[in-house]
Amino acid sequence: MPEVDLVFPRAWVEFVNPADETEVLRCDLTWLTSSYTCIFGQGCPGIYADAPDVGCCTLGAHFADDEDEERVAGFVDQLTDGLWQHRPTGELRREDWVELDDEGERKTRTVEVDGQRACVFHNRTDFAAGAGCALHALAFTLELNPLETKPDVCWQLPIRRTFREVERTDGTSYTEVSISEYDRRGWGPGGHDLDWYCTGNTEAHVAVEPLYLTSAPELVALMGQEAYDELHRHCEAHVRSRSVLALHPADPR
Repeated sequence: MPEVDLVFPRAWVEFVNPADETEVLRCDLTWLTSSYTCIFGQGCPGIYADAPDVGCCTLGAHFADDEDEERVAGFVDQLTDGLWQHRPTGELRREDWVELDDEGERKTRTVEVDGQRACVFHNRTDFAAGAGCALHALAFTLELNPLETKPDVCWQLPIRRTFREVERTDGTSYTEVSISEYDRRGWGPGGHDLDWYCTGNTEAHVAVEPLYLTSAPELVALMGQEAYDELHRHCEAHVRSRSVLALHPADPR
């Protein structure tokens, strides 16, 4: 099937964060109850046709902030040659794996191998330990969740968290925290140039369980445990009662 249109009916729920009354969570139930799952290494053609083996790791990962970069740096120091195919020889320097983009923002370096450019931490298909992210592999070695070892953007994608300050008519205000689908529009104008993108394609809607269960650790990290517990309750109710209009159109169900 072709990628679905990005505009379609969605079901949303709003609730006050049980752990912070100044926040209102606004969550996309259509997305969170879909059967989406990452299919890297299981048929993913990559976001660019000329780099089918590197998934969405083609452009490298921008760091959310200094804390994000420093956290990752602690794990980069633990990467061995057996986990990281492109680990530089000799003493590891920050510039070996960090670079600036055209706007001066810090991100992971990209390297070109056999005509395919990707994040420096992306191990290719000919690597003895297998293809994929070296920091992801390190997490399993350390018995950690990969969200602990990878840049924030890597483990959050394709869940999108955004913040908005809302002023009520009575003069009070709150912070709206939206949890939604990071579709190709989330990449900005560059999203138009992607040859393929997963969230709107049926090929990636093949999970046995819905996203709010398969991505529970990521959602807890984004929302907090109490807010996730409330979201879980709403998702369960939505699954029991939703109409056809509230289904994600890429979901084969």
